[in-house]
Amino acid sequence: MLAAFFRRLMPFLRPSAGPLALVGLILLAEITFNAALPFSFKFIVDDAIRKNDGALLAQIVGGLAAAAVAVSLLGLLRDSIYAKVLATVVASIRQRMYSHLQYQSLGYFSRTQAGDLLSRFSGDLNVLENGLAAAVAWAVIPLLDVISHSVLLAVLDWQLALLALLVCPVIVLGPRFFAPRATQASLERRDTEGEVLSRVQESLAAQPTVKALSLQPRLIAQFARHNDTLAVRTRRGSYLGSLVERSAGSGILLMQVAVTGVGAWRVFRGDMSLGELVSFQALFVTLSYSLMYVAQYVPTLIQAAGSMARVSDIIDEAAQVTDAAGATLLPRFEREIRFDDVSFGYGEGARNLDRVSLVIRRGQNTAFVGPSGSGKSTIVNLLMRFYDPAQGTVRFDGLDIRSVTQESLRANIGIVFQENFLFNVSLRDNIRLGRPEATQAEVEAAARIAEIHDFIVSLPQGYDTPAGERGGRLSGGQRQRIGIARALLRDPPILILDEATSALDPATESAINATIARIARDRTVISVTHRLSSVTGCDRIFVMQQGRICESGTHAELVALGGLYAGLVSKQHGISISAQGHDASIAPEKLRAIRVLEDLPDALLERLASQFGVEEYAAGRVVCEEGDAGDRFYVVAHGSVEVLRADADQGTRHRVAVLQDGDYFGELALLTNSPRNASVRTLTHCLMLALPRTQFRHLLERAPELQERLLQRYEENA
Repeated sequence: MLAAFFRRLMPFLRPSAGPLALVGLILLAEITFNAALPFSFKFIVDDAIRKNDGALLAQIVGGLAAAAVAVSLLGLLRDSIYAKVLATVVASIRQRMYSHLQYQSLGYFSRTQAGDLLSRFSGDLNVLENGLAAAVAWAVIPLLDVISHSVLLAVLDWQLALLALLVCPVIVLGPRFFAPRATQASLERRDTEGEVLSRVQESLAAQPTVKALSLQPRLIAQFARHNDTLAVRTRRGSYLGSLVERSAGSGILLMQVAVTGVGAWRVFRGDMSLGELVSFQALFVTLSYSLMYVAQYVPTLIQAAGSMARVSDIIDEAAQVTDAAGATLLPRFEREIRFDDVSFGYGEGARNLDRVSLVIRRGQNTAFVGPSGSGKSTIVNLLMRFYDPAQGTVRFDGLDIRSVTQESLRANIGIVFQENFLFNVSLRDNIRLGRPEATQAEVEAAARIAEIHDFIVSLPQGYDTPAGERGGRLSGGQRQRIGIARALLRDPPILILDEATSALDPATESAINATIARIARDRTVISVTHRLSSVTGCDRIFVMQQGRICESGTHAELVALGGLYAGLVSKQHGISISAQGHDASIAPEKLRAIRVLEDLPDALLERLASQFGVEEYAAGRVVCEEGDAGDRFYVVAHGSVEVLRADADQGTRHRVAVLQDGDYFGELALLTNSPRNASVRTLTHCLMLALPRTQFRHLLERAPELQERLLQRYEENA
């Protein structure tokens, strides 16, 4: 463990070899003085005091005083140099960790807890820094003192020195037994600290969900279990660390008594002078305490070694996606993008794409649609080379994108995500991230095209306005327009829209879509969306299902085909949303497509359609909770929700479905008084059409046999 610690540390120490050599020279001067002071007692007692030689006594004391002043001044210089070296080393490690993370593949972040990574930057680096800061005073100087003092002990009396040096194995045996256990305990504690920090970070980020679902008691109980585990591991690590120190200290005390007794006996017999005994005892006490310091430092060193191992886990993690040796620059996109028999899975044994082959030609407006989890966003991840295919190739103008640099590939692409992350810097700098060398005029031109310039200049600080954490000072639509401006600043030949408007309210979405339609001219546009109304004008639509392309063609061709795409269109058909985006209505023919209602007569469906009310929800809000009374039937007019079900064994909730435009839930609430069997939470801004059970029952009061038939039909289809 310790050998690995020094091996991992050496690359960061090597650039400071010169200053460390100077520190070493100063340490030699300090060690020389530390040895000379107790050794001088022999001459003070035997030659000065016993012979009553005042001049010699003055010379010895004066020399020691002058040496003490010089060594103190040199010590100050050594402290200054070492402090600079230490700061440089820790900063280099921190920079190496951060830089390495920036080039890690997305897969690494999906399987690694953010809190654990943060704990390595904070807790582990602090432990490592404390360990290195104490190294000179608690390890290097004491060890050098042990060497020099051992030599002088042998000079004074080699027989007694042999007895004294038995203290070394006595000190080593205890730590040798307990140190490996203490090291493992330290690693376990640091890992658990990372888990606890991840829990804290996750709960802070999810506060709207926590409050909406009343998860406080559950999260507190979960945190208490993790906190108790951390307390146990902390206690065990501290105890084992103290055993390392205690086992060494007990041996030292016993050896001091033994050396004192034997030395006194040798003086009594005339085999040693009194001055030699005094000097020997002073040297041995210093040597013993030096060993004690080392023993006390061992737990700190063990913790530092454990933290360095966790830091190295980051530095040593190989990125899954890297530039190949000799990778070339990808020229500006000219002809086509081609997927050749591409398969890919995020997890072991999973296949999110299965033998996909397709061609996207320059200038085409192409869309990928399909149910949630069908592989649409995976296409984008492979196009951007966030991941590499497990099988097959992705080619730009005939070049395998694994043979070109990632930077040149992404320079050809502008992408607008569903949630465009804004850094807490100025709006100017957020836009300029698309091309850092862009001038102010170019930034403003991109903002004008994205139709956000007028809003920015209306702000008191204009382009210098901070975006706030994660862009919190802006609305969702404003953040998207900043993201569009950022993408346009690159002047990319390819524009990717990854659910770019799905998180927005209908009115804002309509405005953003108009902007996108205008800026997409003369570019190759690739859209990933579940909102089919935005793809009707595309040159080619790829319909995905279970990782495969099951249909492709224009909107008209796919509707005429009568397959999956036509079904998706039918699902979203029959819902109208007002231009302002805050009102909606449902057509009777849409209601007939819902299995619970398919047997109702036309007149009743028309009356039923007029009874739906509109409910609007922000992202992260709860629509209904498992166990609540089933008093409403919902149709998703606009947006996306997740269906969550409680796991009684784990005390958690897991996602069982994602519902989007045209989907519905709670149909059983119309027929029975059963409680909800799942919770529903919004993933984006949502507009919902809701039908209360009381109104439905009121419509069926005159036809109880129809209600019975509807319930029977539901049970048959369930």
